[in-house]
Amino acid sequence: MSSLLTPWRSVAAAFVLNGVLFGTWASRVPAVMTRFDLDEAGLGALLLLLGLGALISFPLAGRMSDSLGAVRVTRRIAAAFLISIVLLGFAPTLPLLGVALFFFGMCHGSMDVTMNSWASEVEKHMGRPVMSSFHAMWSLGAGLGATSGYFAAHAEAPLHIHFAFTAVVAGALLGPLLRFDWPSTTRPKRKGAVSFALPNCTLLLVGFIALASGLGEGVAADWSAVYLHDVVGTAEAHAALGYAGFSAAMVIMRLAADFLVSRLGPAAVARLSGYSAAIGIFLIVASDTLPLVLLGFVLMGVGYAALIPLAFSRAAADRHVPPGRAIASVATFAYGAMVLGPPAIGLLAEATSLRVCFFVVGVSAVLAAALAPVLKQEQVDGAPATGEGH
Repeated sequence: MSSLLTPWRSVAAAFVLNGVLFGTWASRVPAVMTRFDLDEAGLGALLLLLGLGALISFPLAGRMSDSLGAVRVTRRIAAAFLISIVLLGFAPTLPLLGVALFFFGMCHGSMDVTMNSWASEVEKHMGRPVMSSFHAMWSLGAGLGATSGYFAAHAEAPLHIHFAFTAVVAGALLGPLLRFDWPSTTRPKRKGAVSFALPNCTLLLVGFIALASGLGEGVAADWSAVYLHDVVGTAEAHAALGYAGFSAAMVIMRLAADFLVSRLGPAAVARLSGYSAAIGIFLIVASDTLPLVLLGFVLMGVGYAALIPLAFSRAAADRHVPPGRAIASVATFAYGAMVLGPPAIGLLAEATSLRVCFFVVGVSAVLAAALAPVLKQEQVDGAPATGEGH
């Protein structure tokens, strides 16, 4: 095991673990709806609790990471995250499921912050850009989690068995890799320090690109299985394939993103990414057959893979706002959309339909592509982005 404990592998294991647990939950949303007899508005309300838990955890996790060290906090949150998905499976009533989802959201969001802080430390140590590869590992983990949902649904495995089995296997395989002896830095917060800055006009546009991408990722995670099951009419076992295809495409594109940006430039990659996401969504909306809808989710994954990393890179290069504050302002757009967008989709779907909701998300992807030129400004330093986002 000691030969496996390298800084990159240790951080990658944290990203995979986070992705596996989130993907496992996302793949069984239709089963949760059936078990508790939820309609789309009811699911939207539950997802709101998950999102609020994540948003509340962000500043708390940031302060803990600075004062105690990102590595130590990541390990403890990972243990709590494993427990939280088990609690989701065993929740006997709807109110207790809501409490479990809020806790699950807190674990997911806080680990997202701390493992990205750890990743930025390792990136500086390695002396070359590796952040995109870490986010590729998150997408890989999410795809594995969604795949486990496919097999669990096909086998008609109860939620509590599936979630508990996932927690045990993921903890046993990935937990030991988190034990790498890393001297994480600590930075006690200075009095009067500002952790968030209002973005300038350019960063507002960059923030919208991040918002559009965060909305697309959140909708794919929380509504792809429901869309395939309720709108396309696929079996529950096949409904998990949408998010699996989306996540697989994200992995491949994120592994290639750095090379494409170096050859084409960030604006061109962002424009192509936005159009790919939009085409995928419009294909989903216009199709009623499983293969074409799955192709749409793959195109969504290709499109959204690079947008948030590019937005963070542009924020870090801003000449008017310090990098940390600029990244924090853009991150608010990305994560706000990612965790609050899906519940809003549930409410809109209740009033209209899921097809209409996906169409709205597609329009936002087109607008993100139109705003792509803002990403080519101030890209002269070549510093890698160190923000978080999936």
